Amino acid sequence: MDKPFTGGCACGAIRYSIAGEPLFSNHCQCRDCQRESGSGHGSYATFARAGVTLTGDAKHWDMVADNGNVKTRGFCIQCGVAVYLTFAAQPDVFTIRAASLDEPTRYQPQAVTFAARGHDWDRLDPSLLKFDGMPPG
Repeated sequence: MDKPFTGGCACGAIRYSIAGEPLFSNHCQCRDCQRESGSGHGSYATFARAGVTLTGDAKHWDMVADNGNVKTRGFCIQCGVAVYLTFAAQPDVFTIRAASLDEPTRYQPQAVTFAARGHDWDRLDPSLLKFDGMPPG
């Protein structure tokens, strides 16, 4: 059996364990991710929801994406750290913030999404695939 991906918030109140490999890993440069991360992008790994075990109480914040779909961000009510995202239009996936991993070196980004909204000062690996928005299904 493969080693699960584990992680959580800074204070440990929220924890996850995820069986299986990421379906997709990306740096997102959309304005929502820029604002939420306080940086030029957010870094994420998306998994099949069936493999996720989640413990702790998260506060949820819904926002509407450019395409009209609702994305829900889960963050810790104790330390305030954003840990995960879920998507109303894709209930079978669960996305974690790469920095929330216990072993962040396991994160291997595959692409940059919303690269059209990136800033010159946010230099990401030039060898990654780049998409102006989200890649096609």
